[in-house]
This record gives sequence, C-alpha cells and structure tokens, in this order.
Amino acid sequence: MKEHSNYFNYRQLSPTQLESFNEDGYLILKNVLNENGLNQMKEECMSAWNAEKESFDPSKSWLQNSLLVDIHHKAPTVKKYYFEGPMVEIASELIGPNIKGATSQLTFKMTGNTKPFGWHQDNGYGELEPYNALTTLTALDDTDRENGCLWLIPGSHKKGQVRVKQTEEQKKSKSEILVETDDSLAIPMEMKAGDALIFSCWMLHKSDGNYSKDRNRRILFLRYADADAVEVYNERKPRLGRLVKGDTIFEEVKNFEAEL
Repeated sequence: MKEHSNYFNYRQLSPTQLESFNEDGYLILKNVLNENGLNQMKEECMSAWNAEKESFDPSKSWLQNSLLVDIHHKAPTVKKYYFEGPMVEIASELIGPNIKGATSQLTFKMTGNTKPFGWHQDNGYGELEPYNALTTLTALDDTDRENGCLWLIPGSHKKGQVRVKQTEEQKKSKSEILVETDDSLAIPMEMKAGDALIFSCWMLHKSDGNYSKDRNRRILFLRYADADAVEVYNERKPRLGRLVKGDTIFEEVKNFEAEL
C-alpha cells in the first residue's frame, strides 16, 4: 500500500480513458482526494496562503492576488501528492516512464475576484519540449460557472503550439499571452472538491471571474513533464523539477530538490 493512501485514491487509466484523452485532450478524474486528504490539504494550503498573502485587491496583479508558487515547499501533504501521489502514475501513462515535476502552485480565485483569465495554452507561458507536458488541476472547492471554473475546447490540443506575437514591452511586463478562438466551442469544467482535471499542454482553456457571493475557488495546479524536457525559451536549458519517476540525462535534474 502506498504511503498516504489514506489521503489519495490511486488508479490506472482505462483504455477508454486513454483513447478519450488522446482524442479530446483532457479528462476529469473523480475523487482523487478522499475527505481526509481534501481537509488536510486545504488546511495546509490556507495556512501557507495566510502567511504570505492578503485579501483580494483589484489594483494588484494576478500573481499577487491569485497565485502561491512552489506550494509543495509550504504544504507537506501537497509535497507527497506532487512527488508520490496518483498524478505521478497517470503522468507516466500519458508522457512516458521518466517524469519530473515542472510546476506547483495554489491558484486561489477568492470571492470578489471577478477578473477573467483569457484563452491560452499552458505551454505558451513556459514552452517545454518534448510537447507532452501534462497539466493537472485538483479542486479543493466545488468549481462551477458561478465561482470561476475552467473552460476548455475539446480537441484544441491537436492544433499544436500556437504562436502569439508579443512586443518587447509586453514581454517585459509579463502580460497575458492570449489566443484568439471561438467561445462557442468551449465547455465548462465543473468539478466537485477532490476531483482532478488533467489536460494536454496544448489545450486551449480559460477561466471566468468568481461571481459567487460566498464561495472561493481553490485549485492545486501541478504540471508534469518528460524528465529530459528543455525550456525552448531559455536556450534549451533543462527545465528544473524534482525527478519523480524513472531517470534523466541531466545531472542537475537528478539533484534538483532531491533532499525534499
């Protein structure tokens, strides 16, 4: 039995799920966190959030208002989930035998934050090669249209990497890298707390603002990549992330966060 199996529900993807992912580019997995795991993760994440963040301020940036990066450094259960949880095995099924963590953050769209985040690809904000990185979003709250759930366009990953031209000023300001697309093709990714959404790095997706009166929307954002993945935008240097399964040709990846 895996450590922390009293928090997480481990599983393998069925042939039907694998086929669906390849065709549509996404899957919703039910009850990846059980009640104990969900409660523990929320407690740890909010303790970390409250230690560093303040209430929503419309004059602040998306990063200041909504993101807590490297959440696995601040929440032990998130670290276990990121390094040893069910998403690692699922990433291995979809990417291959050698896997590293590429991103961990808490995305917190609190009540009052009605700012949307427009259409984009996650690989648009950090282009990794090979192009098989996997985004996983684990819901810590029920997420629906009212409190700002994600929307995506099934099959849009088949377009590949969408190139968005930015001016030097936009690059320096780290403005949103937005893609023009047809909203009528989108479907909402409504989930219950403890469910997880996984999708391709090329999936077009967006989120609306949180218009609920009293419901926050907290999502654990974890990204996995091939252990040898490089950053195309950074002189093709290896993306640093904890090696969670298999092996890598890069010594710096083997050593990265090995002590955690």
